[in-house]
Amino acid sequence: MTQAVIFDLDGTLLDTRDDLGAALNDVLQRHGMAQVAPAVYSPAISNGVKALLEVGFGDKLCEFDFETLKQEVLDYYAQNLAVHSHCFTGVESLLEALAQKGIKTGIMTNKPTFLTLPLLAQIEALSDIEVVVCGDTLSVAKPHPEPLLLVAEKLGVDPEHCIYVGDAARDITAAKAAGMRSAAALWGFIPSLKEAQSWSADLDLTNPESLFSHI
Repeated sequence: MTQAVIFDLDGTLLDTRDDLGAALNDVLQRHGMAQVAPAVYSPAISNGVKALLEVGFGDKLCEFDFETLKQEVLDYYAQNLAVHSHCFTGVESLLEALAQKGIKTGIMTNKPTFLTLPLLAQIEALSDIEVVVCGDTLSVAKPHPEPLLLVAEKLGVDPEHCIYVGDAARDITAAKAAGMRSAAALWGFIPSLKEAQSWSADLDLTNPESLFSHI
């Protein structure tokens, strides 16, 4: 019996691609590099700033100081967290349905706290999420299971009664290691449908609302 659903953030609950892409393109422009289109940067978003810089700078990345570029991306993004970001279609109705059924909700994201909490504060639809654990809450992050186990503990739910929904391979790995049911968010920033299906999640979901039929 499912008593709690835990979500990844970027690419699962929130479509943050254009704000993160804007941060990347701002840095690219500052350094005289060509800007990249959403189709190029979107698959990299769930893998963090390093992956964004790699797709933006390509083989030129080694010519720059990586830490400086990373900080420039973070500085821009921190000032522009929710210009374009919004819940994916179906997320709000899913959260409402879960609440009506008394199923608890939480977030476990590898995004750092200093970006996660201010972003969530600007997204009204996510204001009732009960527990939020970030990438720097503990000394380990996904794919390590410990952050997911912490969310379950804070929610007061045994891991076996939790579903974790995410759009990256490490999300599925973490869920399985934590003893939770895993669900792949195929609407998110997946590399490809074929690769996402190869993760062997317990559930492959084409849209957020489809989760409710598995509870």
